[in-house]
Amino acid sequence: MVTVDRAVKAALEWYELLTSRILMANYSSYKIVNGDQLQSDSLNAASFSSSPNSSYGVKWFFGTMCRCSPGCCCLWTAPSNVQNMWFQAWGAGGNGTGACSCSRCHHYEAAQGGYYNSKMIETNGNCQYTVCAAGVYPCLSRECYGCMGCTSYVNGYNLSNFCAIGGQRGNANPSWTEACTSDNACCRAPGNNGGDFGMGNHTSAWSNSRHDTYRGWCHCYHYGQSPTSAPLIGTTAMQSTRECWIRCGCWVVPYGHGGMNAMTTYCGDGHCGQGGTGGGGLVKITYF
Repeated sequence: MVTVDRAVKAALEWYELLTSRILMANYSSYKIVNGDQLQSDSLNAASFSSSPNSSYGVKWFFGTMCRCSPGCCCLWTAPSNVQNMWFQAWGAGGNGTGACSCSRCHHYEAAQGGYYNSKMIETNGNCQYTVCAAGVYPCLSRECYGCMGCTSYVNGYNLSNFCAIGGQRGNANPSWTEACTSDNACCRAPGNNGGDFGMGNHTSAWSNSRHDTYRGWCHCYHYGQSPTSAPLIGTTAMQSTRECWIRCGCWVVPYGHGGMNAMTTYCGDGHCGQGGTGGGGLVKITYF
């Protein structure tokens, strides 16, 4: 019985001593490593799960913001020590339609913003990539339809057939007896156009207006429409007119945005106008 009591007492004394030493320990005295004790070259970047020497950065590619932008295409070299890349691309917006009939009112459908696509890959430092942020198709349409937006793309090491297509064109319909609906072309399946995830915005609804039938469908009021932006950018462009002989789609829109339509509210020769071009494409590369 005495032996057991002594053993318990000894264990309690050892526990109290150990606890007091743990409580006395602090950051400055615990696990101190003297650098002089390390062998030369015993630690390098490979010794760490996340290299302190790795590179991180973001690179954007885009052309001049103007209605005849050629975009931006170049050969880009990844910085040294890069191991991964995330590519994001936006196509150019579709062009706006012309006011294609000089003798009556129209329905108008505004152009769609460019599509979005993204892809994550593994890479190595100093690998090269051909990068092209889309320009705009230089057509200022006077027809009942515009031109589709141009495509942004990237090709290179461990990446092929990756692109973001351009937006749908604007349209005009001079027939008031035909119903028009907007295009739901926003969904993109994983793997489309070489990406992991892609999407597009819904094209705008067809415009309506008040009109005077006794003038032979020649006098309309209160037109309004909104070309859509490219996904995840959040730009806005709107156009409207109450009464105007002709309003061309002359304004420059933001990157990736759908272009402006020409609009008219009266009949008569010389009152047809041209649509504007969409916004140029973008490419963003995040490397790490």
